[in-house]
Amino acid sequence: MPGSRRMLWLAIGVLVTVAVPAGVVSGGMAEPVLLADQDGGGSDMNIDLAVRQVTVAPVRAQAGDVVHVDVVIENKAEGSQTTSAHLLVNGKVVASELFTWGWSPGERLHRLSFNWDTQKVPPGEYRIRVEAYVREDSSPFDNRLDVTQPLLIVPAGSAFPGGGAAGGSATETDPRFDTSRIGG
Repeated sequence: MPGSRRMLWLAIGVLVTVAVPAGVVSGGMAEPVLLADQDGGGSDMNIDLAVRQVTVAPVRAQAGDVVHVDVVIENKAEGSQTTSAHLLVNGKVVASELFTWGWSPGERLHRLSFNWDTQKVPPGEYRIRVEAYVREDSSPFDNRLDVTQPLLIVPAGSAFPGGGAAGGSATETDPRFDTSRIGG
């Protein structure tokens, strides 16, 4: 019985320590006491990814062509994780790629490439977006970038409106990004 009484008092002590706000014990304002990793984060790291540049080629394609999309993503803060980047066409994910960022402070820029096969895509204009979200990101507003010039797809073997030729490219760059960092 003496052992169970000690266990009871130990359990009461633990419950009081967790449940009683720190300020109440000292007579001040009531504030919650958080034990290790009870704040939901467990870290004071600032995580901030940004999709900085997206290049689409060709922007005039025939159904069945492969559209190539190059992406630059910047790790603007701390941390290391493996995250998915998604290529969206007219709001629908058509390709995803996992990439690991943050291994070293010198590796701030990550280059990814997507290939979108338009074999079964109906003719029309398509809007391209790339997204790379991390749940803990401190500024999620820059986790996506839309290419403003639409991609035009015509039926295989057809001419383009206005007599244009297949090909061309469109690059969208986040205006807050220092493009001199991209390199060659």
